[in-house]
Amino acid sequence: MSQCRKRCKRQLTKVVRYLYHFLMGTLPQDSVEDDFELSTVCHRPESMDKLQEQTKFTKKELQVLYRGFKNECPCGVVNEENFKTIYSQFFPQGDSSMYAHFLFEAFDTDKNGSISFEDFVFGLSIILRGTINDRLNWAFNLYDLNKDGCITKEEMLDIMRSIYDMMGKYTYPTMQDDAPRDHVESFFQKMDRNKDGVVTIDEFIESCKKDENIMQSMQLFDNVI
Repeated sequence: MSQCRKRCKRQLTKVVRYLYHFLMGTLPQDSVEDDFELSTVCHRPESMDKLQEQTKFTKKELQVLYRGFKNECPCGVVNEENFKTIYSQFFPQGDSSMYAHFLFEAFDTDKNGSISFEDFVFGLSIILRGTINDRLNWAFNLYDLNKDGCITKEEMLDIMRSIYDMMGKYTYPTMQDDAPRDHVESFFQKMDRNKDGVVTIDEFIESCKKDENIMQSMQLFDNVI
């Protein structure tokens, strides 16, 4: 593996770690800022000013992110295979490929099979600097696998199975085979307000805002960069 690819993988590994802890609600408040050294790059993309207008990052923050994402990897994009490889390093005891696929789809907004610096920055801006509604919309989009505007039990079951597969069979206490389905039933009991068998974006946001643990996990990202 070339030195460029090794450096690129190290940078992306940090990012994937943050995203995992965000989605699981376990991000330490004081562990992120140290990993991004605030220094300026000599070259920046022509669209840097435009990205500043379109996101909630400052120019200096964009330079830091750009250096970590693109200067360390001249190709400037990450495909799904590499994304899955990076993500799998955190879960050697399980199979994280399906969950990584869902996460990759959420970042690949133009559906071209790769995550560009622009894709990365737009998604990160929502997760780190967006309003509560922005962040919850992003999470809803992750769970709404077919993007039809609602989450079905089948979609949530696919998500939960991917999480349980990722955690592996050797966790303690041991996970039961019916645990993903039980988790889905609990999710729908809380979120499906009108009991029509699907969770809409309005139901999702309303329920999440009433959940203290979810709100606390959202606030952990307020001062990441």
